[in-house]
Formats: sequence, C-alpha cells, structure tokens
Amino acid sequence: MINDESNLQGELNNTYSGKKSKLIKFIFWLLMPVILWFIILFILVGVPYLENRPFIFEKTISAIQENQNNSKFGKELEAGIAQVQKKMDRLTPGGAYLIVNTSDNTFFLYKNKALIREGLCSTGSYIKLEAEDNKNWVFQTPKGVFSIQGKITSPVWRKPDWAFVEEGLPIPGSNSSSRFEYGVLGDYALSLGKGYLIHGTLYKRFLGQPVTHGCIRMNDDDLKTVYQSLPIGAKVFIY
Repeated sequence: MINDESNLQGELNNTYSGKKSKLIKFIFWLLMPVILWFIILFILVGVPYLENRPFIFEKTISAIQENQNNSKFGKELEAGIAQVQKKMDRLTPGGAYLIVNTSDNTFFLYKNKALIREGLCSTGSYIKLEAEDNKNWVFQTPKGVFSIQGKITSPVWRKPDWAFVEEGLPIPGSNSSSRFEYGVLGDYALSLGKGYLIHGTLYKRFLGQPVTHGCIRMNDDDLKTVYQSLPIGAKVFIY
C-alpha cells in the first residue's frame, strides 16, 4: 500500500514537472518574437539616437566637473575679496577721518574705523559766475582725498574777488578792510588747502543742500566735534 502511494506521488511529480517544462518553453517561444522586435527596434532607432546624445554618465561627469569649477571659482572669488579687504584696511586711516558725500550733502566722522558722528552739511552749488573781464568761477567742492592743513578758532573770512562780483560791487585792493568779514564762518574752521575750508554757517536752514561756493558748511555742534576730532594731517575723503 505504501509502495503504491509512493509510485502515485512520483507519477504526479513527473507529470507536474513535464507540464511546467512545457509551459516554460511555450512562454519562451511566445516572448521570443517580442524580444527580437525590441532588439531590432533598439538597433534601428536607439543606437542612432544615443550616438547624437551624451550618455547619462557623461552628463553626470559634466555636472561634477561644473560643480568643481564653480567651487574653484567660488574659492578664487573669496580669495579676491579677502585681498581687496586687506587693501582697504591698509588704505583706511587708523585714527580719525572724515567722509563727505557731495551728492547727499552728508558727512561721516570716523575714529579708529568706527562711526562716531554723522549729519548734514552743505557743499558747492555748481553755479557759474561770470565777470565783465571774462573771468568766471564755478562754485564746486573739489573731490578726492585731502588732509587737514590747518585749524583756526574764531576764523575771519577774507572775501575773494568773486564775492564782490556776486554782490555787484567793485573789486577792492587785496588788503582793503572791506575784504575782511567777521563772524560768518562760525567758531571753528579747518583748512583743506587752496582756500577751501570746513566751517560753520549763519544759514543753517540750508544745510543738506548744495549752496556753498565750494567750502563745506556744518552746524555748530557737528563742526565742534569735527574740529576736536581731526588733528592736522587727518584725511578727508570727498566724493
């Protein structure tokens, strides 16, 4: 009885294995045309397409190289910025210095590279004045790097020729008493050379406007701080 059951189980296994083998062969021959069709299609279409297109790994390599180039550029840029910063640090005075913006008519007073005061000022009007003898003046504040060449308390204004022309008066002699005017420049004046001064004003309502004949005007408190902060030789940057 046991032998009969074993023989029956063996026949069933053989039958199942045979059917499984036939099924696999059937599926293989069924899929073979499809597989061949895809191979032919790839040869006819895929290969020419890929010949004209970069492979994925080539794109990946290109992206990596681009990132490396960007990283290299970034490092070069950072190095360049660091060099510029070092140059700026070398050129920036260590003591007190003044910056004047003639476009906005503002000033910035620094000491040890820290801003200690800022405010309004008045600079050149850019008005052109012409005299009868073909003389003319353009009232502009010079731009550039200057230094404090002198400091005066209770300054006296020595009126130049244009001051008389502007008022329609005859030009007096160089030592005429009419050339000297007291109390119009404030309590302090700092000389930038060539007749240009940083001084006070009677016309404080015009601070913040370009109304001067070239000098830099400030209100009383700002002028006092600037006068006390800037020694002879201190830099003044005007732009």
